[in-house]
Amino acid sequence: ERQCDVRMKIRFIKILKQSILMLALVMPMTVFAQKFGHCNQQEILSAMPELAKVRGEIEAAAKQYENELTAMQDEFKKKVEEYEKTKATMNATKQQETETSLGALQQKLQQAYTDNQQALQKLQQEKMQPLVTKIQKAIENVGKAGNYVYIMDVSLGIPYISSTLSTDVTAAIKAEMNRLK
Repeated sequence: ERQCDVRMKIRFIKILKQSILMLALVMPMTVFAQKFGHCNQQEILSAMPELAKVRGEIEAAAKQYENELTAMQDEFKKKVEEYEKTKATMNATKQQETETSLGALQQKLQQAYTDNQQALQKLQQEKMQPLVTKIQKAIENVGKAGNYVYIMDVSLGIPYISSTLSTDVTAAIKAEMNRLK
């Protein structure tokens, strides 16, 4: 009976060793069987026809903001020049009022610049978000269809990607973008 126990333990250890060896051999295969892809989202975005329209809208808004600021700057400059010309004939109270008014106008100009920059950023985010969402949907569809574990964006500055372990799926994503229209 004791000898039978020893044989069972030896057999169990052999089976355990064989299982561990099999697992060690199969494990790398399952890791390498996983598919990784990469794409260039900047290239995909640049190829989108909608981008020209979005850029045009953003540039038009930027030009409008620029024109408004230029008009305000011209008005400020005109009032400063007028003040400089008439300063000598003004009494102290009138000088103080004019300087206060000019200071308020300068602050208004600075605030308008800040507000315009924020509005332009917000507009850019609002206009670009649908494009980004469309690209992300296409990447997701290509990833699912191709059974990719991960698709990374090389436009984010990845220094090296092995062409043997990662597939460039940029063209597939562009094709998917056309299908999503």
